[in-house]
Amino acid sequence: MSKSWLKHYPNDVETDVQIPDWSIPDMLEDTADKLPEQVALSFYKQEMTYKELNEASNVFARSLQSRGVKKGDRVAIMLPTCPQFVIAYFGILKCGAIVTQINPMLVERELSHILNDAGAETIVAFDGAYENVKKVQPQTPLKTIIMLEFQPRIQLGEGDTSFQAFLAEGTGQLNPVTINSLEDVAVFQYTGGTTGRSKGAMLTHRNIVANTVQSYEFFKHHIRYGQERTLTVLPLFHVFGMTSAMLLSIRTGATNILLPKFDVQEVLETIRDEKPTMFPGVPTMYVAIIHHPEADQYGLNSLRLCNSGSAPMPVELLKAFERKTGASILEGFGLSEAAPVTHCNPPFGERKYGSVGIGYPSTDYKVVDVANGVDEVELGEIGELIVSGPQVMKGYWNNEEETAIALRDGWLYTGDLARMDEDGYVSIVDRKKDLIISRGYNIYPRDVEEVLYEHPAVMEAVVIGVPDPYRGEQVQAVVVLKSGESITEEALIDYCSEHMAPYKVPKAIEFRQGLPKTNVGKILRRSIREQYQKQKSNT
Repeated sequence: MSKSWLKHYPNDVETDVQIPDWSIPDMLEDTADKLPEQVALSFYKQEMTYKELNEASNVFARSLQSRGVKKGDRVAIMLPTCPQFVIAYFGILKCGAIVTQINPMLVERELSHILNDAGAETIVAFDGAYENVKKVQPQTPLKTIIMLEFQPRIQLGEGDTSFQAFLAEGTGQLNPVTINSLEDVAVFQYTGGTTGRSKGAMLTHRNIVANTVQSYEFFKHHIRYGQERTLTVLPLFHVFGMTSAMLLSIRTGATNILLPKFDVQEVLETIRDEKPTMFPGVPTMYVAIIHHPEADQYGLNSLRLCNSGSAPMPVELLKAFERKTGASILEGFGLSEAAPVTHCNPPFGERKYGSVGIGYPSTDYKVVDVANGVDEVELGEIGELIVSGPQVMKGYWNNEEETAIALRDGWLYTGDLARMDEDGYVSIVDRKKDLIISRGYNIYPRDVEEVLYEHPAVMEAVVIGVPDPYRGEQVQAVVVLKSGESITEEALIDYCSEHMAPYKVPKAIEFRQGLPKTNVGKILRRSIREQYQKQKSNT
């Protein structure tokens, strides 16, 4: 296997980085020792230093121990992005327990599945989720509910406790716990469940420390230790937010400016007032910023480094954002099973529009034949991207069958269709399951979406395949227009006909006011597909 991407690394950036034998809490301890008075977290002007964050997480860990939580127990976090998330996260890990990440927007059925699958007996949740947590409690192992009250208005049930009251229980010394970073699981990162019921990717302490260190090495010439300010509006329960925002900031001694949700006006005002230098985000966030009519007035030039992940970044969108802000967006790629980053456009080398760049330090990858999963395809041809490295998960919790499919002969099979060029740059084409086959032609939704994004009236677009009795599937586009713009379906189809092969042209285009998205801002293609399937079954 040729490793052509290694030639892009400068001599002083390690291609095979040394991963310290640390637990995740060791990273916080190290920064708290070196920069005790540096502001670690800023939340609506309330600040917490690294020394204070480390001490608060020790108290939280001691409180857990006083409740009988021991090494290997699963403790769920169901919080938005806020300081209490970070405190709970490190507190759980310091007593050797496993963080079980839960999206606060999950409905009862989804919440119940994760709690039962993980076997979590303790949960840290916020008041907006309290009702759902109480409803599922009788059908789950839950015994301890720790509630963060943003607006003290909820009457807690018997035995439940507030976050502040729980911290008050953490008196005395923390009982030390020995952690084997290579073997001990730190986080159950549940996948989105796009191929069925969500699965818990088991990420060890070493997996997550490795990916954080890999990130630091990759960006080390552009991240100034102890001087950066990261704007974190990504949800921390999402693996991208966890590693690329929270943990990378801690490893580099940055100040993490936290916002609990993405509101474009609030984000712009925060950029103006807090002057962040780094902003990890997803394409829909950048879309909202560049289309805000007064974006230029909010001092966007404080941003130096933006990295985009979680979903493909349309090339036209990337260029538009950079023209407006002057910041560089480095598009990357990752997945929950790899803690998450495996690829990124290098800050030290050529950036190729439309690609996710080259492999991270200590990461191997190749593109293999979709049919047999073994033979490498020729450069430029499409196959499945597979990766190997210290960030790759241990497996799926209680799911040997799915683990055997994902992990084979030391490789993680990503399920993503990709092509690699002669320089080792990877371009993600689509998910295997999103491939549209129409009249025997393979159609990749992203190819069609890129053309739609280039039209000046289009703000967002998603393409799916819908059943067709003649073609097998036909191309269906769903589009959101920019404010004040208008175009007919016929005119937009004609535009597509001018810019792509006839078999790729959408047969129908639906206009909507908005698209369904995940908490991290990723467009839910699956949800749109399910809506069309439901419509079909009702006709």
